[in-house]
Amino acid sequence: MTKRAVRTEKAPAPFQGAPYNQAIVHGDLVFVAGQLGIDPETSQVVEGGIGPQTERVLENVRAILEEAGSGLDKVLKTTIYLVDLGDFQGMNEVYARMMGDTYPARATIEIGSLPSGALVEIEAVAHL
Repeated sequence: MTKRAVRTEKAPAPFQGAPYNQAIVHGDLVFVAGQLGIDPETSQVVEGGIGPQTERVLENVRAILEEAGSGLDKVLKTTIYLVDLGDFQGMNEVYARMMGDTYPARATIEIGSLPSGALVEIEAVAHL
């Protein structure tokens, strides 16, 4: 099996030209790189706190998955990085609304900081 890179203009390009792809497809799996709440049109983190940032992150993940031939409903596993676990409830409310009825497996980790002052980053693994 070969791997295929995924690229869409509907989600931010790799951060500052870093050497990674938005996603890689291998077999029937899609591995989405960690996404921040960056608006692809402005290249800026959206304002308004954890809710709007989480929504933008998941919109970016959705755009990448759809470009790959998948979707949020096919996500198997996510890893969520929060700058402050105090934002867990706000992130979780948006996540629950956007991820459908059968939630994927998930890990949530508090970290020191994220690029551009972002509050949340989410990476995902989905099937095609």
